[in-house]
Amino acid sequence: MANSFKVLRHKMLPIICSIVSRTMKSIGLIGGMSWESTVLYYQTINREVAHRLGGLHSGRIQLCSLDFAQVAAGQQADDWDGLARLLGAAAQGLAHAGADCVLIATNTMHKVAPQVQAAVSVPLLHIADATAAAIGRAGCRRVALLGTRYTMEQPFYREHLARAGIETLVPEAADRNAVHQIIFDELCRGQVLDRSRQTLQAIVERLARQGAEGVVLGCTELPLLLGPADVPLPVFDTTTLHALAAVDFALAP
Repeated sequence: MANSFKVLRHKMLPIICSIVSRTMKSIGLIGGMSWESTVLYYQTINREVAHRLGGLHSGRIQLCSLDFAQVAAGQQADDWDGLARLLGAAAQGLAHAGADCVLIATNTMHKVAPQVQAAVSVPLLHIADATAAAIGRAGCRRVALLGTRYTMEQPFYREHLARAGIETLVPEAADRNAVHQIIFDELCRGQVLDRSRQTLQAIVERLARQGAEGVVLGCTELPLLLGPADVPLPVFDTTTLHALAAVDFALAP
């Protein structure tokens, strides 16, 4: 009987894998902003799919990796309309290639999320939606937000969290400059420095004294430097949360 079951399982496995492959949705990822964090998305998605399905399963991913120098120049020039067109075209390319959803693999560029969603008929999975859901599950209502200057200073991200009933605290100007510099001059270039981790820890401690109940790593590179063991508050890793939301979508019936 045992041998018969093994033979049957061996015969059925290709059929099961074929069914799963047909039903798993394809994830369209707009990455390269920076590629250092796009690697985290790719690893997280594939590892989570393998964990949930077992065996040799991995995610169905369409990747459009942009040149971050072009994106960063647009940010510095305040050319958000141009960046919206760039990311909209990337999203359209992914949809045409068969993607069933689109992710913008960076927090800052969600400033143009409405324009990107308008460019395609497939859903755009918003990083702040995944983050807000995790904050809600943790029972937090006031969080510290670390990210680029654009994410911390412009209202698009804080307003998105506010719609979920979440209040956001951002660092003082000098601390915002420090976080921005760590992201662009170090993390986006693959440099992970202990002294910068200590800088972020001190910033989080100051925000905790102002009433922050958790800290949002609102830049997809920040998990390279800061984790739950580094600060006394719950940490909301937007990179992982976003990637897991994509897996939820891909494997949903």
